[in-house]
Amino acid sequence: MSKLTLCDILDIQFPVIVAPMFLVSNEKMLVAAANAGCTGAIPALNYRSTEELRAGIRRVKAQTSKPFGINLIVNKSNIYYKKQLEILCEEKVAYVITSLGSPEETIAACKKAGVKVFCDVTDLRFAQKVEALGADAIIAVNREAGGHAGAISYKDLLPTLVENCKIPVISAGGVSNGHEIRQMMDLGAVGVSMGSIFIATVESDVTNEYKQACIDYGAKDIVMTKKLSGTPCTVINTPYVQSIGTESSWFENLLNKNKKLKKWVKAFVFSRGMKHLEKAAFGATYKSVWCAGPSIEAVKEVRSIQAIVDQLRTEFNSGQ
Repeated sequence: MSKLTLCDILDIQFPVIVAPMFLVSNEKMLVAAANAGCTGAIPALNYRSTEELRAGIRRVKAQTSKPFGINLIVNKSNIYYKKQLEILCEEKVAYVITSLGSPEETIAACKKAGVKVFCDVTDLRFAQKVEALGADAIIAVNREAGGHAGAISYKDLLPTLVENCKIPVISAGGVSNGHEIRQMMDLGAVGVSMGSIFIATVESDVTNEYKQACIDYGAKDIVMTKKLSGTPCTVINTPYVQSIGTESSWFENLLNKNKKLKKWVKAFVFSRGMKHLEKAAFGATYKSVWCAGPSIEAVKEVRSIQAIVDQLRTEFNSGQ
């Protein structure tokens, strides 16, 4: 394609970000993505401390000179935000992906450090806000995404953002193969962010049970739950998830209506949900809750990131 792509923006060979996944993403996955010709990102909160974040960035840089990114939660729920931002600028990662808050401070700091900023958005209003703030690109999180999905289908969201924004748009959600990558780029995206198909990989450290669930279940088995973080999040609809339901309890709903208590309730629910996810990812029990998106439909076996990207490339190029 003649227009600018993610390959041009980041100097990579294939326009795919192996998306940052809470607890799932790790340094091996970043290095494998780089070696496969694409790029990967990891949530800053996957590290226990800010100094571990710095050490992790340095470990990855020691293994590859190719670009990788860090996902930064930029709202008040992330108490480490300011120190994390300082480290990302000092270590000069290739790009930062911002989520769940205003990226204004992040964009200003990263511009001074020469670090690119890609902002998660779910609609045109927020896309235009972050463009005005100086974001380098938008990540259009659509309804088909895994994790904290948007409310608008890629069929509507992507063309709207491409038509109304001047900065590049990266599509997130609804992609499980190379043909769908090309489809997103035909709609105007410069590349895609893909996560769920990389959970069941050799490089991933989650339990074999989590990986097997991604193989055994499909797109029809993905449901939205509010029980994990207080914000709607996609999970695999296992018998346990069916038994506990997907809606917040009446007590949580009541507390959420209290203006003085609301932010504390959200913080508690988020913390409790993240601990639940951690137990599920690394210690399987019958009470496991596994986060994933509809693209697990394409997951048939545990493979290396290199093998998955090779297949994506073949499928992508077959549509030329």
